[in-house]
Amino acid sequence: MSEDGKLAEDLAADYLAAQGLRLITRNYRCRFGEIDLIMQDGAATVFAEVRLRASQRFGGAAASVSAQKQQRLIATALHYLTGRRGEPICRFDVITLDRLEPSAINWIRDAFGE
Repeated sequence: MSEDGKLAEDLAADYLAAQGLRLITRNYRCRFGEIDLIMQDGAATVFAEVRLRASQRFGGAAASVSAQKQQRLIATALHYLTGRRGEPICRFDVITLDRLEPSAINWIRDAFGE
């Protein structure tokens, strides 16, 4: 991971913690992919993808979470949830930044929702 990517994840984790979410783990990896941040928001498990894009070319940071990327994130989340009891409440959030500053954070809650 690049230094900028790590800084973006640090900013996102701190921002979400300030919003009341609790960090469970960072950079969860399995054969399907990686999830940047897994957080707890009340009863919900939040799988957060952090995207840093300095340029709006090609749609910017939010547009970089393609349908294929979403499917990899979902498969990775299902792997993470394997063996856990009950039917957890889950959502996928995307945190975008166009520069490495807290004021540049855009939090898209339930980004894959209908």
